[in-house]
Amino acid sequence: ELPKGFMAVRQGRRNIGWRSDKEASLYWVEALDKGDPNIQVPDRDEVFEWAAPFTDTPISLVKTKDRFQGIIWGNDDIAILTENWWDTRTGRTLIFSPSDHDKKPTLFNERNTQDKYNDPGNFITEESPLGTNILAVKEGSIFMMGEGYQKNGKFPFIDKYGLQTLTKERIYQAKDSDKLEELLSAIDLEQGTFLSRLESKNEFPNYYIRNIRHNTLEKITRFENPYKLMEKVHKEVITYKRDDGLELSGTLYLPTDYNPEKKGTYPMILWAYPTEYKDKSSAGQVTANSNEFTAPYYGSPLYWVNRGYVVLDDAAFPIVGEGDAEPNDTFIPQLVSNAKAAIDAVDNLGYIDRKKVAVGGHSYGAFMTANLLTHSTLFAAGIARSGAYNRSLTPFGFQSEQRNFWEAQDVYQTMSPFNFADKMKTPLLLIHGEADNNAGTHTLQSERYFHALKGLGATARLVLLPKESHGYAARESIMHMLWEQDQWLEKYVKNRQFDEKP
Repeated sequence: ELPKGFMAVRQGRRNIGWRSDKEASLYWVEALDKGDPNIQVPDRDEVFEWAAPFTDTPISLVKTKDRFQGIIWGNDDIAILTENWWDTRTGRTLIFSPSDHDKKPTLFNERNTQDKYNDPGNFITEESPLGTNILAVKEGSIFMMGEGYQKNGKFPFIDKYGLQTLTKERIYQAKDSDKLEELLSAIDLEQGTFLSRLESKNEFPNYYIRNIRHNTLEKITRFENPYKLMEKVHKEVITYKRDDGLELSGTLYLPTDYNPEKKGTYPMILWAYPTEYKDKSSAGQVTANSNEFTAPYYGSPLYWVNRGYVVLDDAAFPIVGEGDAEPNDTFIPQLVSNAKAAIDAVDNLGYIDRKKVAVGGHSYGAFMTANLLTHSTLFAAGIARSGAYNRSLTPFGFQSEQRNFWEAQDVYQTMSPFNFADKMKTPLLLIHGEADNNAGTHTLQSERYFHALKGLGATARLVLLPKESHGYAARESIMHMLWEQDQWLEKYVKNRQFDEKP
């Protein structure tokens, strides 16, 4: 039993592990606030070390201002500690000396953990003589590799920091605007070689060895594109604004039969997943990339570009709660505003018939879908897979909501589409794994929601996939899921009848 809040932890020893840079030395963490984030204390956690043969008293290594997150061990002189605090989305990184207990840790970085544009990256590690991963320290310097998100794209980088001053020197940054690079690992820091992966919207990802000292790139795999039918699909990242000025984005795909000369309008599928933020600046950052290889996965909506649909995939659905406000306090109006902005943006480009737009999502995206169909008239139909629809059945928090049902009953009730089943007028396809063991999305959620919808006369269909959990794995399940979705979209979206309003 824990205190309330995402930052609550149990009392006593936790996060017990071995130091990766030594042969037989344990470390662990103990809460200094009784594990209760609501207790105000100068330090939250304390890290201890206990070396073999475990006869001496454990040694206190360092205390943390916020909740302990992890340690990257280097040697007796240097280790990297990370801590975070969910409520403010704050992350802190400190450098400390495991052997000099009187030396105060140095603050390396403090940042908003949702701020992708200013993410410094991850520390580069190397294999130790013990076969473990430890912090790479070369000639008095440490190194970081980052994804390099910017407003105009993703440009991975490598930074070098001298330990005396912690001054940053950028030793590599990708520059290609027509390809997407991902730096995977350091092969040899002294030689300047790194394992990299390169792709483009029409080029299947392949692996390379990049030498940043000699500026060379050696291709080591030659995988061919297995999705030839989608090789020339038009793909672009579009940006647009919702009513309050917040910048949004999504990846737009046009049908394979789209002819720019004939133009014409098409039905559209909007696929999304909501994300909670504490500030608008982070919520408005663009992380989608048009150079990412166009590859469908089992649950992807991209198959329908071959069926005459425009697809807006990974549409941004931020839910923002700044200051003392929680994001979910205004979940429904923000959800609808995000959806309207997305449809308006594609409609303004002249690609779609806005009366023939479907919305879909998986898990929390399914929850989003049910709410959008309930509280708006923007869509012709919806697809909700493996979702939760009655939040009183997840009373001790869900997704990024850390308040329990009894603290925020109005929020739980308002966000539950089950409570508004009588308002559902739009066709909804519910799909769920029959053996879903995800704590927040038991199969019962879809069953009871379906019963409510049908009992109230709504157009709904429930599909249960045998032996499937939260995600689906069997070929039979996936093929049947795709068929069900296609039949639903063809009937209620592409060939929608206009006898009634949605």
